[in-house]
Amino acid sequence: MEQELLNEMKQVFTEKFGDKETRSFFSPGRVNLIGEHTDYNGGHVFPCAISLGTYALVADRDDNKSRLYSMNLADKGVVEFEMSGLKYDKAKDWANYPMGVVSVLEKAGYKCSHGFDIVINGTLPGGSGLSSSASIEVLTAVILNDAFKFGLDMVELVKFSQQAENQFVGVNCGIMDQFAVGMGKKDCAILLDCNTLEYRYSKIALKDASIVITNTNKPHSLASSAYNVRRAQCEHALNELKEVKSELNALGELSNEDYNKIAGHISEQLERQRARHAVYENNRTLEAVEALENDDVIKFGKLMNESHFSLRDDYDVTGENLDTLAELAWAQEGVIGSRMTGAGFGGCTVSLVKNSAIAAFKENVGKAYTEKIGYAPSFYVASIADGTHRIK
Repeated sequence: MEQELLNEMKQVFTEKFGDKETRSFFSPGRVNLIGEHTDYNGGHVFPCAISLGTYALVADRDDNKSRLYSMNLADKGVVEFEMSGLKYDKAKDWANYPMGVVSVLEKAGYKCSHGFDIVINGTLPGGSGLSSSASIEVLTAVILNDAFKFGLDMVELVKFSQQAENQFVGVNCGIMDQFAVGMGKKDCAILLDCNTLEYRYSKIALKDASIVITNTNKPHSLASSAYNVRRAQCEHALNELKEVKSELNALGELSNEDYNKIAGHISEQLERQRARHAVYENNRTLEAVEALENDDVIKFGKLMNESHFSLRDDYDVTGENLDTLAELAWAQEGVIGSRMTGAGFGGCTVSLVKNSAIAAFKENVGKAYTEKIGYAPSFYVASIADGTHRIK
């Protein structure tokens, strides 16, 4: 499958840029099993890299120009840019993600001495909340690190990729997406403390179950104002809590009990709910990982469901499409747990489903969702993959 895809890319590369020697790279997408909207609140997340992602074929050029072509966005044609002094350019559309990485590296003293011809082909559905933007950012960082021997380790590349999205593209994302994409490990999820970047791998031994990603097919926009509003609400709530707990640096530092004692100091009811989600979701994530490591998959599934309730009721980021998918999943036989994953406002749910029930799950959920929403969802049975790498 992978080789066929690369062969097709090679053909397109030759059509667009001529017959040149190329190197190939893969950068996964990610799915977060639990721990949503905790990353920018200094809490824990539990994502894994998945086998869907972004492929690149890369050839060196002998000038300072790069030419990029995405097979997924053929209508955008070949996008060209210089490898220094870059500024965000709306007309360059998706290419702002790789441009951002080039720009932040240059500002940090890692200058690119030549450009590239690159063909991109992604197997991630766009706008699905599976981190196609982080996938392409970390992919670019790895390509540049490989070509120019910058000697940066993966955690540094991850940080530069996040910086590109924050400062160049202007999306206030946390570190989780880039970290999961870059640091992913086959058959493992990553328990990451977003405050300290301390992490450990946790083996996902689902035995007779699989991760099923269901796409609402309602695109979500991470740059949407709603995401940045949630961040601002949490920051404001944190500042009010600091008035009574001055040593507090992040909502993720609080236990549920500690939060309940001081929650009354948050003046706005809505901000109290947002902060409660951040605190409870963080502690729920730690509990869920412990359950999984104790082989208690049933408890893990229950906590996934509770995560969705909190995202729906306290954080208000689900909406009809995601709620419909989650509710339909909970009613299916063989479903261990199901919740929205990603920023919300569209995108995907992640469900743990017994292998024997996957066919019925797809059929029943697909039919009922289509009847209610008016169009069909898409299903992906994902395996857990390694992080961004050059394909040998």
